[in-house]
Amino acid sequence: MRIGNGYDVHKLVEGRDLILGGVKVPYEKGLLGHSDADVLAHAVIDAIIGALGIGDIGTHFPDTDEKYKGADSLVLLKRTGEMAREMGYRIVNIDSIVVAQKPKLLPYIKQMRENMANVLEMDPADVNVKAKTEEKLGFTGNLEGMKSYAVCIIEKT
Repeated sequence: MRIGNGYDVHKLVEGRDLILGGVKVPYEKGLLGHSDADVLAHAVIDAIIGALGIGDIGTHFPDTDEKYKGADSLVLLKRTGEMAREMGYRIVNIDSIVVAQKPKLLPYIKQMRENMANVLEMDPADVNVKAKTEEKLGFTGNLEGMKSYAVCIIEKT
C-alpha cells in the first residue's frame, strides 16, 4: 500500500463558475485558473499522483499547455485514475477537505463524492469530502480564495 497527499488553492474572482468536485455550486464568484479551477478535484489528482510517486498535477496537466485551458477537471481526474490502473494500482480510498468561508457546501457534498467516485470507478463510500471554514481567518476566511487538501491510499493489484 502507498499513500499520497494533495493540496491546491485558487483565487476567487467574479465572472467564473464555482466548480467543486465537478458540481457547479451557485455563488457570485468562481475560482480563477487555467482549467475550470476545481480546487477539490485538483487536490485529489495531486494525492493520487503523489501516491503513485510520479510528480504532481503540474507535471501531467501543465497550465502552460493550451489543451488544458478551460478543461473539465473531472476529465483530468478520470485520466489520473487510468494512470493508476495502468501502473497496476487500485485506489482504496480518498479523504478530502475543501476550505471555504462561503458558500455553504453541505448540500453539494454527496454529488461531489458521486462525481469523483464515478470517474475513478470507485464506490462513493470510499470517497470522502468534508467542508470547513477558517473562522474568518486568512485568505479563505477573507473570501479571497479557496483551498483543498486530499489524501488517498492505493494498493498494488
